[in-house]
Amino acid sequence: MPSTRRTRTVVTLGTAQTLAWASTYYLPAILAAPMARDLGVSAALVFAAFSVGLVISAFLGPSAGRAIDAWGGRPVLALSNIVFAVGLTALGFASGRWSLFAAWMVIGMGMAGGLYEAAFAALVRLYGRESRNLITGITLIAGFASTVGWPLSTALEAWLGWRDTCLVWAGLHVLLGLPLNLSLPKLQLASAAPAERLPDDTRDTRDTTVNRSTAAPAVPLRSAVLLALVFALTWFISTAMAAHLPTLLTTSGVSLSMAVTAGACIGPAQVAGRLLEFGVLRRAHPLLSARIAAVMHPLGAMALAVLGAPAAVLFAILHGAGNGVLTIAKGTLPLVLFGPQGYGERQGLLMVPARLAQALAPWLFGLCMERLGANAMWVSAVLGALVFVALALLSPSATDQSSPPEEC
Repeated sequence: MPSTRRTRTVVTLGTAQTLAWASTYYLPAILAAPMARDLGVSAALVFAAFSVGLVISAFLGPSAGRAIDAWGGRPVLALSNIVFAVGLTALGFASGRWSLFAAWMVIGMGMAGGLYEAAFAALVRLYGRESRNLITGITLIAGFASTVGWPLSTALEAWLGWRDTCLVWAGLHVLLGLPLNLSLPKLQLASAAPAERLPDDTRDTRDTTVNRSTAAPAVPLRSAVLLALVFALTWFISTAMAAHLPTLLTTSGVSLSMAVTAGACIGPAQVAGRLLEFGVLRRAHPLLSARIAAVMHPLGAMALAVLGAPAAVLFAILHGAGNGVLTIAKGTLPLVLFGPQGYGERQGLLMVPARLAQALAPWLFGLCMERLGANAMWVSAVLGALVFVALALLSPSATDQSSPPEEC
């Protein structure tokens, strides 16, 4: 029964996360152009508003994590659906640049407590150190968010227009996302409750819900900085490739049709990488799979530089597989290195630089492409190599180091 209930929790969270990502992070790629035309602004301004939303989510992330540590993920994730619905409704009624930015700021508030970091923290609060494979399961399902979201947004925009498309997504948060998140297991908050009184699904994980402080304990500063650097560089590369990959490939001599084909391979490659993590690497330390994943983007860039256009698909597959595994690492590495206590707040803090890097990536990498052309690929390759170096410097047991380090 506990296994069945955990599977149900993963499917529930994975479905809710698919909706959350499809209706927010993947929305501008489809609706930015019609939004810009209707509002009389540039598409760049629409993406700037989206970036502001990401910045808002970065700074509110630690607060959302603290709330999950204290009360569990169920109320925080459910509240995010309401905030998403309000923000998307406001976006649908936007009349100019100020209302556009205001709507994305509200959506950014929802992102702080409604995307992967919150879902990972919710699982850790329920199941503690046993959450690694459950985190992988969520990313396997929500990895199809763009596969579902982009075609659905495209079809809705063609049928109803971009404003009603936003309203449809808002309605789905109320009618689908909210009930899903409200159906998650309730956290056992009574610290003195006897084990025999716990529900079946929490009896085997009572150490994560009973007699445990929710405050984040001090962790080695060096390890925290290295991990924050890994997350920031990973998000920068991922977002830069999502925004500029087709143009980057065509600048490198790849035909437009081949560039589109290569881009279409990234999603399946991400899922394949996550299946590899779930299967072959599930018993290995997450640092091993993260280090393997970190070298995939640089290797793909080298293959593209040496072999030229024929290696475009290989590059996309390597980049996608590496990115898929590193997405899981964002949830599992803080858990394994620092433990489940205070996971939500710590995860929120570690992801602040990543969210800021994500917000700046399209603009900064676009500048690199303007100045360097196809050689901008080497910028991302070097950043990928730095991710590997940072992971190589991390100890498998960061909290068990013999000498007392500086603390954060």
